[in-house]
Amino acid sequence: MDEYIVKGGKRLRLGYTTGSCAAAAARAAACMLLTGRRLEQVELTTPKGLRLTLPVREIRMEETSVSCAIEKDGGDDPDVTTGALIFAYVSRRAEPGVDIDGGEGVGRVTKPGLDQPVGAAAINSVPRRMIRENVEAEQRLADDHGGLSVVISVPGGEALARRTFNPRLGIVGGISIIGTTGIVEPMSEQALVDTIRVELRQRRESGTLYALLTPGNYGSDFIRDGLGLDPAAAVQTSNFIGDAVDMCRELGFRGALLVGHAGKLVKLAGGMLNTHSKYGDCRMEIIAAHAAAGGLPPGTADALLQCAACDEAVRLLESEGLWEGTASRLMERLGFHLRRRAGEDLEIGAIMFSKVCGELGRTENAGELLLNIGNGMPKGDT
Repeated sequence: MDEYIVKGGKRLRLGYTTGSCAAAAARAAACMLLTGRRLEQVELTTPKGLRLTLPVREIRMEETSVSCAIEKDGGDDPDVTTGALIFAYVSRRAEPGVDIDGGEGVGRVTKPGLDQPVGAAAINSVPRRMIRENVEAEQRLADDHGGLSVVISVPGGEALARRTFNPRLGIVGGISIIGTTGIVEPMSEQALVDTIRVELRQRRESGTLYALLTPGNYGSDFIRDGLGLDPAAAVQTSNFIGDAVDMCRELGFRGALLVGHAGKLVKLAGGMLNTHSKYGDCRMEIIAAHAAAGGLPPGTADALLQCAACDEAVRLLESEGLWEGTASRLMERLGFHLRRRAGEDLEIGAIMFSKVCGELGRTENAGELLLNIGNGMPKGDT
């Protein structure tokens, strides 16, 4: 792929997701099955709008089925799946419609709270839609109205998954087929930190005194839909929350409000100011510790530690009547670690939410910071 972005003055090549690979392989296999014509390359338009032309590998054509693969390319992003072959096996089925499942090397979901239900192949919603839409497009071109089965597989995927957090999340047997935009944007750490600094400096030099921070797109959506603010006002910190707080202090902001999904902000309550999964995943241990302080029974604590997602943990604690107290303790501790990082000259607060449960908690000063930000991003002398 010859598309690039510039981050921190560095030119970084984009890649494409396992979801794009699966959809492209499925489209190529469907085309070959329906037309009988061998296809050496396939075109795919990603949800981001970029058009890919990808070579088709490992083609096997039978009378009622076709199998082929697309090689995963993560661009300049460090990605354990780069180089893996993502296969699609497309065959005729008696029932109408397009059925999608996972085969060898694609994980299975064993815990609730993830994108797919328990028992389903770990092929997330957007890739499933991409696969279906691309296969149906080939059916329309061929004027075919029969049913098709699509099985996605990744030879060696089970070994690759051991280098990811899939086992921790309760996804067993292989990797996940993921991606919301279809494109992989390189996550050069220094480039990202430099970008955060540039954005914060621009806001400060324009006179802004209160910074609005969020780790990513989920936070931007909640800022708009849950808080009624313009998400463009927020600086996305990715996992570098501690670095962003340092920058706010150094640049002379009076205050900063962090708005983030529980999946990241819970880690802050344990003192993790860089929330990247490579540094650890202690969400359930942190939640369980604060729930235990509120009287969580030992048996339920074990169930809590087995939760794969924060939403699942919240529902469990709500059923025990313990979530409100747990949330209060989590936010107090989260605030403590943010204040310790911010020092005396920067007022810092946070609002934690989830996509399913909405707002989950806020630090004591979050309302005041929110008011300052909401009042047109107050400005003063630089």
